[in-house]
Amino acid sequence: MDIALPLGYEESDIISACIRRERWAQKMLYEEQYPKMMGVCLRYAGNQDEALDILHEGFIKVFKNLHRYEPGTALTSWIHRIMVNTAIDYYRKMVRRRTEDLDTVYEISASDADALSQISEKEILQAVQDLSPAYRAIFNLYIIEGYSHKEIAELLNITESTSRSNLVKARVKLQATLMARNATYGIK
Repeated sequence: MDIALPLGYEESDIISACIRRERWAQKMLYEEQYPKMMGVCLRYAGNQDEALDILHEGFIKVFKNLHRYEPGTALTSWIHRIMVNTAIDYYRKMVRRRTEDLDTVYEISASDADALSQISEKEILQAVQDLSPAYRAIFNLYIIEGYSHKEIAELLNITESTSRSNLVKARVKLQATLMARNATYGIK
């Protein structure tokens, strides 16, 4: 079935069509938001497949709740918030399924600022994905999303001190991972 799309569509037209469950509008919104939201999901996921699961679950929530969207607010920000909350829900499910030993924290000296510039975005993302789900969630919520430790504690049902501790451990683990990759490539 072919559908003719209006050339000068307005955001409100797309939203209205999505609320009416018109597939062309849902597809258009999905394709427009996919790159940004996949980036959000990749930061929280352990791998590409988990990120896709979070993304798809997030878009299901978007389409189910689009009638709650308030015009005048940024649609991308509204969808971003849903993706972050979906990632947090995903993390909570994963925590219930597995327990992990706490890593011992080692002091690692700061690496050369020049070494960091030699690391690609893909390598940094992979290092973040290699973190445990708990460390990854706290790192993203605090560093990327700007949540306070109090807010993170409430979202993840942990104490503020656990949030702080896990952030320190996540940073140390990231630094160790990135330094190891630098050593592999001969970067000093």
